[in-house]
Amino acid sequence: MVEEISHTDFTELLKIIQQRYGYDFTDYSAASLRRRFSRFTGFAGVESIFELKHRLLNEAPFFRKMVRYITVNVTEMFRDPSFYRALREQVIPRLASYPIIKIWHAGCSTGEEVYSMAILMEEAGLLDRCRIYATDLNEANLEQAESGIIALKDMKEYTANYMQSGGVSDFSNYYTAHYGNAIIHPSLRRNIIFFQHNLVTDQVFNEFQLICCRNVFIYFNRTLQNRVVKLFYESLTSLGYLALGIKESLLYNEEQAKFETVNQANKIFRRKI
Repeated sequence: MVEEISHTDFTELLKIIQQRYGYDFTDYSAASLRRRFSRFTGFAGVESIFELKHRLLNEAPFFRKMVRYITVNVTEMFRDPSFYRALREQVIPRLASYPIIKIWHAGCSTGEEVYSMAILMEEAGLLDRCRIYATDLNEANLEQAESGIIALKDMKEYTANYMQSGGVSDFSNYYTAHYGNAIIHPSLRRNIIFFQHNLVTDQVFNEFQLICCRNVFIYFNRTLQNRVVKLFYESLTSLGYLALGIKESLLYNEEQAKFETVNQANKIFRRKI
């Protein structure tokens, strides 16, 4: 494992990744990314910066392995139950007025929060006219998310989260236990579209009433946060909702004045007209 990556080596790594593979990490939080690069070298058995650069330049599968490692985000079903309760009470009743409801989960990771949203919409009687677009940079994340397979050992915690969020059903009805896995019921997956999207380089692809991008901004620097919020603003309908992670904010963002706060504690905002 490479204990510390110098500024010069870090800059060269970013240049290799951008020029060789087209992935631009230059506006990610440098401190966080350097730590992830360093941990990856231990995970992959890389013993020097020279070896890391050489393998990135010459081994595309090695690069894909690295991207999978450094872009995995911690997630869980009904993470921050108060957020989902706020959605039930303050957002979903407004969404119900639309004939077709379009929701974008940006940075969906392995899908646990996407399926949480599908459950909310199902319980509100809205899933049939809902389209949930779930995107991530990491192809391996998307494959796992689309499978609908979650570790069964986590379902006790997720059930508790669900109940705290105001759940009204028996949570076990939403999945089938199969050996050590929980398989999300196909009826919840019917209106979810998973595909790759890069918040750094890709553009608006639809118009949404709700965008969720939770616990992703913490990996971006201020410049990239400004760019991404502008993308979200342009992707929302008038009075559409934007949800960030509990520890994230629009404070000091260049687009802040274009949003009003719906729920400060749970970081739910609404685009102004």
